Amino acid sequence: MAKCTAIIDIGSNSARLAIFQNTSKSGFHLICEQKSRVRIGEGAYAHHGRLQKAGMERAFNTLESFMQTIVEFKASKVVAIATSALRDAPNKDFFLDRVAKKLGLHIKIIHGKEEALYGGIAASNLLPLNDGITIDIGGGSSDMALIKKGEIVETFSLDLGTVRLKELFFDKDSDIKSVRHYIQSALKALPPSFQATTAIGIGGTARTLAKAIIQKSGYPFGKLHAFSYLLSEHQGYLEEITTSKMDILPSYHIKENRHDTIREGTLILLEILQHIGAKKVTTSGVGVREGLFLHRKLSKAPYRLPINSNPSVKSIRDRFDILSLPHGNKKEIARKLYALFASKLDKPEKYTKIMETLFDLSNIGKVLTIYQQNRHASYIAMQELNYGFTHKEMALISLLLYTKNKRGYHKALYKQYKTLLPPKKTVKWLAFIYTLTLILHRNSAKATHTFTLEKETLFITSNKSLYLAMEAISEMKKLGNLAIKIG
Repeated sequence: MAKCTAIIDIGSNSARLAIFQNTSKSGFHLICEQKSRVRIGEGAYAHHGRLQKAGMERAFNTLESFMQTIVEFKASKVVAIATSALRDAPNKDFFLDRVAKKLGLHIKIIHGKEEALYGGIAASNLLPLNDGITIDIGGGSSDMALIKKGEIVETFSLDLGTVRLKELFFDKDSDIKSVRHYIQSALKALPPSFQATTAIGIGGTARTLAKAIIQKSGYPFGKLHAFSYLLSEHQGYLEEITTSKMDILPSYHIKENRHDTIREGTLILLEILQHIGAKKVTTSGVGVREGLFLHRKLSKAPYRLPINSNPSVKSIRDRFDILSLPHGNKKEIARKLYALFASKLDKPEKYTKIMETLFDLSNIGKVLTIYQQNRHASYIAMQELNYGFTHKEMALISLLLYTKNKRGYHKALYKQYKTLLPPKKTVKWLAFIYTLTLILHRNSAKATHTFTLEKETLFITSNKSLYLAMEAISEMKKLGNLAIKIG
């Protein structure tokens, strides 16, 4: 097994274990994730920050189980961090010493700005964006990173958290105006530079709300990572959650395990969004754990993965392209055809990244069987192509990987994701370029081809025999009045 790194993140509300496997220098993927709502900070904010016995016991039992899992996965590195609840607790040493002696686990307490840095590293590397502000609402603090042109330029931590607000206000049935005033007073400490039209939601509150919006709006794509919504379209809905009674929350598509703190988290989020001038929220499926992993992997600032190196694409190829089939002239053929038919596409510049990725992944379905390889490739991409792509890009890549010579693009899949996909004409031309490229490549991976388009006829010549390609091309799904002549 490749080297694995285990990251343990102990927050005020939950403790999480994430185990990442390196597949190559720039490729990695998540192979294990465990979580427990330890609520180590429960009761602390009402007792001057002191950790209570019940919360510490839950946390210890969870960490003991995490360590068993880490041994099973043979992780070569274990990194454990703790955030706000332990950071603020005057009796934290008692808990830390017990964990160190009994479990052999040494927990590092990190400051809020460091927590914000890790969230920023994850977002800037693994989301398809260059600018924005990350908002990670935890149980005790809200940590933020300002990202410009793909780099983290500033971080900040606010003493605003769901458990903190619950114990100080909501458990006491305080007036909502007093809670807002408390949040707004805390926000005055935020530097004036923290202004952005795009907010990046990290953590349980942001993901819970994104899931609810996906469900209530009938959004066709099930992934949370990179899901975006306009605040103007959902602000009323979010405002209703903040004042809702607990027993009404299911009608807002909020899962039961989030009922106790979702009103507090939503209120914090809304006030921060208004304060920074955000118009859009992009949901991040990654956060502190991924950021800490990348911080160690990349080792020095600005903690950026190499340009044009996508960890999802690299990891998929490392794991599924194990036949090591030659890619040969595949991309060269595709670029020539793409240039020739660019005028047929609605916005050709939008799809160059799509086509590059398609041919990087075109062999992955063969790892299971050559039969239904298109279907396998599409499924793998749909599940594993997570980092650095929008939902529209993920859906289009998965659709095109399903393309077959005789049938063209997959009609049922297009219908399912139609609202995320480009016009049907564009899909047909992209599918045509993809299919023709693979046919010519399979015929000879080392041939040099020349393409000429005259009116409605594509002429193909090559320095190698195209005998086998001719039959496959004759069976291709016809596209309008286009004819193909092989010379």
